[in-house]
Amino acid sequence: MWLAHALHESGLSPLLVDGDPASSALRWSELAGGFPFPVIALPVGDVHRRVNDFLGNRQAVVLDAPQLEDHPRITRSIMRYAGEWIVPVTPAPIELDRMAPILGEMADVQSLRAEPARSAVLLNRTNRPDATRTGPDADAREALTERGFEVLDTHIARLDLYAQSFGNPVQAKGSAYMDFAEELIKRQEEA
Repeated sequence: MWLAHALHESGLSPLLVDGDPASSALRWSELAGGFPFPVIALPVGDVHRRVNDFLGNRQAVVLDAPQLEDHPRITRSIMRYAGEWIVPVTPAPIELDRMAPILGEMADVQSLRAEPARSAVLLNRTNRPDATRTGPDADAREALTERGFEVLDTHIARLDLYAQSFGNPVQAKGSAYMDFAEELIKRQEEA
């Protein structure tokens, strides 16, 4: 949700596709009284065939995928559509451990695509607001890089601002999500 708002505040016109069967993004939008961009629920196994029906003149699509382990068919379909895969990872051993099977899944889905998708990891719920050269955040970045993942420069700190924002309007300006959106826009321009 925060990324879609940051893209909107950056001047793009996003579509947010809620692929999670829990429909939390759609519910958030409803509780907040709506957002300045459309939010659609599409928790189906053929998302890759249906998203363009809702795209219109939107300049960006943010696809909220469920966990691969819980809903593999939906997540794989989203991965077939998305040109950029961002995997949020908390710098914790359990999260790092689950990345090995995800790398295999990513390779499998790449084989189904006409053009390969770009992929990167977003360190999320990090221990400090600023990047550090030591500690769990730096260790996670190093471990992921050694396993072959590209790790984005931007990271999202564990802040109540984000954790408590469900159901409320979002103002991304000045947040790490605005930095995240800017990094993604730059990546697209360089691609």
